[in-house]
Formats: sequence, C-alpha cells, structure tokens
Amino acid sequence: MEFIAKNVIWLGLAVGSGFLLLWPLLKKSSGGVVDLSPGESVLLINRENALVLDVRDDAEFAAGHVTGAKHIPLAKLPERLKELAKYREKPILVNCQGGIRSAKACDILKKNEFSKIYNLRGGLKAWIEAKLPTVKA
Repeated sequence: MEFIAKNVIWLGLAVGSGFLLLWPLLKKSSGGVVDLSPGESVLLINRENALVLDVRDDAEFAAGHVTGAKHIPLAKLPERLKELAKYREKPILVNCQGGIRSAKACDILKKNEFSKIYNLRGGLKAWIEAKLPTVKA
C-alpha cells in the first residue's frame, strides 16, 4: 500500500501508456467499421484488391483523388448502391476529405449489408500528408 501511495504518478503513467498502446487495436468507428491509416489502406488496396470509394463532391474529386477510386458523392450514395452490388462481400475503402462524410457513407453501406467496409482515417488529407499519390480527373 505504501508503494502505491508513493508511486501513484508512475503507476498512472504506466497504465495510461498501456492503454494508449492498445487503443489502435481497439478503436473502431461507428457501426463496427474499421478505421485504417493511409499506410494500412495501401496494404488493403494492394493485398485484397479493395475498391476505393470516394464520397466527396464533384469539384473535390476532380481536384485530386486516389488512383482508381470510384466516385459517388455521399448525397447520391443511397440511390446508387446498385453500382456497388458486386462488392457486397469484397473490401471497400471509403474516403472523403477529412473522414466525416466517409464515416456516414460507411454507416449507409453497413446498413445495406456490405460486409467488408473500411474508413480512411483522416480522409484524403491524411493520404496526401503521407505523401501517397493522387491523380486529377
């Protein structure tokens, strides 16, 4: 008991550090969709041939996007789900500019029984900051 009282700060620091190390493994966004870093996203695209779904508006997409990305703006996603039917059991990496709209798109896909949905954490902004390539329309 005396040890704990004298070392409460160090014990708190150790517990907090352990939690922060485990946090990426435990973190999931709403609906059980996994958030991936840009590096993890590249692995998903290359290893599992994931579809990249860009849900930004037309002007944002034209300014630059991930190579091979399919563009369906978030507002039109519910009415264009048929275009994604063949990907119902395949991995789909959803991205937007910062991660908010893509999280909403992931919820829409999850509710429509798409099984392998991933969200690009930080959106295209994080992709560009990681110095990964983009193309312009």
